[in-house]
Amino acid sequence: MTITQDVVTIPRKQPEGDKVNLVGLTRVQLRDALIGVGTPEKKAKMRASQIWQWIYQKGVRDFESMTNLAKDFRATLDENFVVEVPEVVSKHVSTDGTRKYLVRIAGGHEVETVYIPEEGRGTLCISSQVGCTLTCSFCHTGTQRLVRNLTAGEIVGQVMLARDDLDEWPEPGVPNPPEARLLSNIVLMGMGEPLYNFENVRDAMKIAMDPEGISLSRRRITLSTSGVVPEIARTADEIGCMLAVSFHATTDEVRDKLVPINKKWNIAELLDALRAYPKASNSERITFEYVMLKGVNDSDEDAHRLVELIKGIPAKINLIPFNEWPGAPYERSSGNRIRAFSDIVFNAGYASPVRKPRGEDIMAACGQLKSATERERKSRKQIESEAGM
Repeated sequence: MTITQDVVTIPRKQPEGDKVNLVGLTRVQLRDALIGVGTPEKKAKMRASQIWQWIYQKGVRDFESMTNLAKDFRATLDENFVVEVPEVVSKHVSTDGTRKYLVRIAGGHEVETVYIPEEGRGTLCISSQVGCTLTCSFCHTGTQRLVRNLTAGEIVGQVMLARDDLDEWPEPGVPNPPEARLLSNIVLMGMGEPLYNFENVRDAMKIAMDPEGISLSRRRITLSTSGVVPEIARTADEIGCMLAVSFHATTDEVRDKLVPINKKWNIAELLDALRAYPKASNSERITFEYVMLKGVNDSDEDAHRLVELIKGIPAKINLIPFNEWPGAPYERSSGNRIRAFSDIVFNAGYASPVRKPRGEDIMAACGQLKSATERERKSRKQIESEAGM
């Protein structure tokens, strides 16, 4: 069963005469595209593999630089295809090193991508939809209307543009060992619900994991869902990445308000799906994300209920101090309250790290994406209106 929404993805087929973007095509689609422009079938698989390595392993965007391809074949590629990633409109760098990119995609729409540097690793938070339909009441990103799904190329393109900015593509002939990488992890925790755009997310992550390309381990990719229950098992089967769940409450009454998708698939249904998750094990725990809201979900009773609810699920609990935004209806729990909550969970045998807010000064923290940009533009429009422009 595939879960869909009343949104569209910009189709890959383009008007006659336009060149096809190779970024985001699966290996099979790339092979078929080459056959479509006259590449003999016997050679198409090998040619696709060569081009794949140039694009995803070496970061090359122009066909002329793909020097192990014949000159006339490079000319054919140039006539019919392009290698393009989304455009970076602006970049903000936080005092803690976090980088936030405002990214423009087809149709002039914009999403945000965030790179978070940490000791020994670097995590890229990428978006899967323009806007969001989930309307979680604590999340400012969720207040922005859903426009459309991102294509596979627009999703994996965020990884590529971040590697551009980090200057992380290997020099010709110089290996780039995984341990030296600045971008070592991906989290699908940006704008949108990934499981409402499953096929494009799957294809993009398959590209990111491909050993002849970007080559990230599936265990370095985490998909976060608010609880699209029918697609959870499919995530393990078709992507195989780590799973995180935006949980945030221990009763249906509270979760209905915080995460409205709970009205469709309640806590009991969600937990049943997580207990059956094929990848759930002590070595591959499910992450429960839990935003700490003062007086809403942060009591000792909530902590004890949470421990009871997740029994039997290999899990860790990420406690997230609420990242406030203008007009937010909630406040962040105090440090003492968060520590007390964490202690109860930890003493029950679960890891319960408190996530350190990152990039707050550039509105790049959880739940804040596109907030500052939208507010700035609204302000400009108001100024123009008042001036009669």
